[in-house]
Amino acid sequence: MRGCGARLVWLLVLALVLAWLGPVLGGEEEEGGEVVAEKEGKEDEGVSDELKEEDGVLVLHEHNFARALAEHQLLLVEFYAPWCGHCQRLAPAFAQAATTLRNESSPAWLAKVDATAQVALANEFGITSYPTLKLFRGGNRTHPIAYTGLMDAEGIVRWVRRRAGPSAVLLQDPSTAAAFVASQDLVAVGFFKDLESEVAQAFYEVASEMVDLPFGVAKEAELFKEYGLLADTVCLFKKFDEGRTDFPVDPVKGLDVAELTRLLRVHSLKLVMEFSSETSNEIFSAKIPHHMLLFLNKSSSAQLGLQDGFQAAATAFRGQVLFVVVDVAGYGAEVLSFFGMTAADAPTLRLVRMENNRKYRMEQDTFSDTAIRAFIQEVLDGKVKPHLLSAEPPEDWDTRPVKVLVGKTFEQVAFDETKNVFVKFYAPWCSHCQAMAAAWEELGERYKDHEDIVIAEMDSTANELENITIHGFPTLHYFPAGPGRKMIEYKSARDVETFSKFLENGGTLPEEPSVPKAPGNSTGREEPLGTAETREEL
Repeated sequence: MRGCGARLVWLLVLALVLAWLGPVLGGEEEEGGEVVAEKEGKEDEGVSDELKEEDGVLVLHEHNFARALAEHQLLLVEFYAPWCGHCQRLAPAFAQAATTLRNESSPAWLAKVDATAQVALANEFGITSYPTLKLFRGGNRTHPIAYTGLMDAEGIVRWVRRRAGPSAVLLQDPSTAAAFVASQDLVAVGFFKDLESEVAQAFYEVASEMVDLPFGVAKEAELFKEYGLLADTVCLFKKFDEGRTDFPVDPVKGLDVAELTRLLRVHSLKLVMEFSSETSNEIFSAKIPHHMLLFLNKSSSAQLGLQDGFQAAATAFRGQVLFVVVDVAGYGAEVLSFFGMTAADAPTLRLVRMENNRKYRMEQDTFSDTAIRAFIQEVLDGKVKPHLLSAEPPEDWDTRPVKVLVGKTFEQVAFDETKNVFVKFYAPWCSHCQAMAAAWEELGERYKDHEDIVIAEMDSTANELENITIHGFPTLHYFPAGPGRKMIEYKSARDVETFSKFLENGGTLPEEPSVPKAPGNSTGREEPLGTAETREEL
């Protein structure tokens, strides 16, 4: 089971920084099926419906949940597990957010439920991962709203504020509109002739979710005239690049919530971003399918001049390719090894396809806008092969009980039609990989004299494969003997005996009665291709 899923992205920053290695909503701790009680027969918290608090957070259970909903029109509830590390790290931020909202006299209250003890509530609300946050509005317990904000105190407060108040400020005259537009670097304003229309309601829905962007709304004819508009339009005002981007409402199709959200995310970014700790979350939340990277040393004036052509090329690919400058002498230095590069390789260009982490490089770096546009278009058209990393094989790679594979040797070993090959794809820093290392070595010893069975491993942080994408660590794949280049992913318990049953049974496990999983089961959890402990969003 993958408990720490994450987006596939293009970098690994010491396994502690949000990485270009994965999608991000990630880091959840999961249990299969129904939530399992932490201790069989654990006593109820109490039969009273009294509402008690811990650090400003209401403590809820079966007997007081209905009362809490009745007394609080907005209730953000965290369903947690006491043993969950992510829940433990969230606890102080959740309490801080509760205090902030209380001091603001917000109508919203924060509450928590131990989902391992309150099994009936956990099952009622479909809780299968921890922590899970849901917002209950108006006492309604049948349709809670899933929390979509950042998992920190500021993010929680910002998300709740937007849900508690109007999602968009009503702008009634040119002076208030001008002040609102000037108030932030980025603001979105919806101009609608009818604020009760479906398109206006869709705009409000987008505003409720995009809590990091101020939203205004206007209907007055003089405001349409002031901003040169004739029909319903969403305008994004920004103090950089082109200054304003308009999204006219299609009179037939109206406004699509998901598409408008995507467009606002894309156009809220600068045309060219510089990778830093402040911009990394912005870069990945936009969900742009390709990233074009310019690696340069910003201390070199000659290299700084290369940004002009890079900037000029970016306009043609807005929304399809995100242009990012990486300073190899600054914050970007830690990502160089992921690309098999050193600072001496700068200046250079790479394009990354985000869905599978494939990296592409020019045959020869040319930094004119024309050359960059031509290169990107060739990649998008499928005319360029990816640039794959491969370490050099150690001299004794094939004499060890566990064979050591690299990108250059993988094909000849894994797809040997006379062998059944079981491969562990790992990362040196991955704690789950480290935990199963002894079992994998023991498995290698057990089968080292079997001519038709090969136990192997590959460091996926230093080696890449063209047709196999690794989404988490460790990943185990079985390549059976025979033609057809077959591959079977192993997803069961990570111990020697289960591995052996899998091998002896030809790449499947014998049917056994299912047993409910409890915390700490031997299956283990995969770590994503970034940091296992970073969780930015649900």
